Amino acid sequence: MDISVYIRFILALAGVLALIAIAAFILKRVGWGGMRTPRSAQKRLGISAAIALDGRRRLVLVRRDDVEHLLLVGGPADLVVETGVGARATPAPVPGDRSLEPRFTNPPPPAS
Repeated sequence: MDISVYIRFILALAGVLALIAIAAFILKRVGWGGMRTPRSAQKRLGISAAIALDGRRRLVLVRRDDVEHLLLVGGPADLVVETGVGARATPAPVPGDRSLEPRFTNPPPPAS
């Protein structure tokens, strides 16, 4: 076999790979590249922050519907460290419970 056969084979392979890459790029740009949400839709899920703890594990702050969850991922098992991060936790009022009402140490001054 002549060396020109090998060169033609390598050039043909490079051309086919280039066509596949171009087709993938075009399909991704028009929206066929996997699950995509419409641009008008509001994002419900996102990653707020992530930090590497060591070579395997990461702490990830995930936001879902304006509630954040702190996750430890990458170890032998993923772990939810804390839920409702940053949410204002207000206790639900219990009927008849007066512990949440303001208390005065001195009586208010009389109205004149």
